[in-house]
Amino acid sequence: MNQNSDIILKDHKIFFVGGVDFKKNNKIFKRGQMYVEAFKPKNSNGKKIILIHGGGQSGAGFISTADGRRGWLHNFLDKGYEVYIVDQPGRARSGYSENLYGKYLERETNLDDAERRFTAMAVKGNWPQAKTHTQWPSNGLRGDQVFEQYMASQVNTMADRIDIEEMSKIALSDLIDQIGDTAVLGHSQGGPFCWLAADVRPKQVKACVAVEPNGPPFFNVSYGGIQHSHLDKQTFKKNDFDKDWYQTSSEPDRPCGITYSALTYDPPLKQGEKLIPEIDTQKTPENLVQCFLQKEPARKLVNLSKTKILILTAESSYHAPYDHGTSNFLKQAGVNHDFIRLEDHKIKGNGHMMMHEKNSNEVSNFIMNWLDKNYG
Repeated sequence: MNQNSDIILKDHKIFFVGGVDFKKNNKIFKRGQMYVEAFKPKNSNGKKIILIHGGGQSGAGFISTADGRRGWLHNFLDKGYEVYIVDQPGRARSGYSENLYGKYLERETNLDDAERRFTAMAVKGNWPQAKTHTQWPSNGLRGDQVFEQYMASQVNTMADRIDIEEMSKIALSDLIDQIGDTAVLGHSQGGPFCWLAADVRPKQVKACVAVEPNGPPFFNVSYGGIQHSHLDKQTFKKNDFDKDWYQTSSEPDRPCGITYSALTYDPPLKQGEKLIPEIDTQKTPENLVQCFLQKEPARKLVNLSKTKILILTAESSYHAPYDHGTSNFLKQAGVNHDFIRLEDHKIKGNGHMMMHEKNSNEVSNFIMNWLDKNYG
């Protein structure tokens, strides 16, 4: 715990969930386990929350900020939540071996990509909202101590997104079975883990907070001809519906719309079947991406419709142009939810890594206020 914290813990433990035996070259290995660090405050309010990091990250990003302040963990503990911080399977303290998990993405140490997408968007970002970024706690450029600390925290991410999700379904099911009713908060690449958890344990997941979840539905976008480094194997083209500042990937990246692996749809998807995308015909403003929906008649997400859901988006993030697409996808699939842009609640200037930014406490307080009203 942070030495400046006055939180008194009743319990603090580390354990692992999930994992299966995996045979390769006549040897048996353990694969797919998930690291969990559990914090129970003495003043527990009886509510629990699982915090799931995004791509290139580990659970450490919820414990402290890149400039050394208390992270979101401490704010939830202050409020009385029991907090479970995880490292995704094949990541950080959960363990990674190319022999067991395959290739990994190399974006995590790409300094240009980090400056453009996360820390110095007002200078280097190439989407309309980027210039409004003000909350990173330094200039966000290489050589700055805070930037260097942030980059030092980056870890490798598995390239096989379907495999990550399938392993995480098992691990999250195991964790929720052990701890009982809980909320789930997922950020970025970990955002869709909210959908996975609510789908496999709809009665136990009492609320989902998807902070800028991986998107938009089906297809990726490239801003200004510059691709995010994790998309460097994809091709992009200019479509009639694209605006001048972005292009859409030639092929779908997320075959199940908002996830790589299948969720529970009605009617159900058959083995190997994929959703069929079609462009959302509702015109968007000039600063928003024209996203995709399911081809009608749309299948319904029957389990997610049982859970309270928040999609949260920051004003300046590279997600700001397209997170509405995820919201529209859920709406079409029969899932009631709240889609909130922070700037509409006078929380302005945030980027994608808002848990590290100057007003990180303000953002986490907003999330906790929403949970106060919506936790199952």
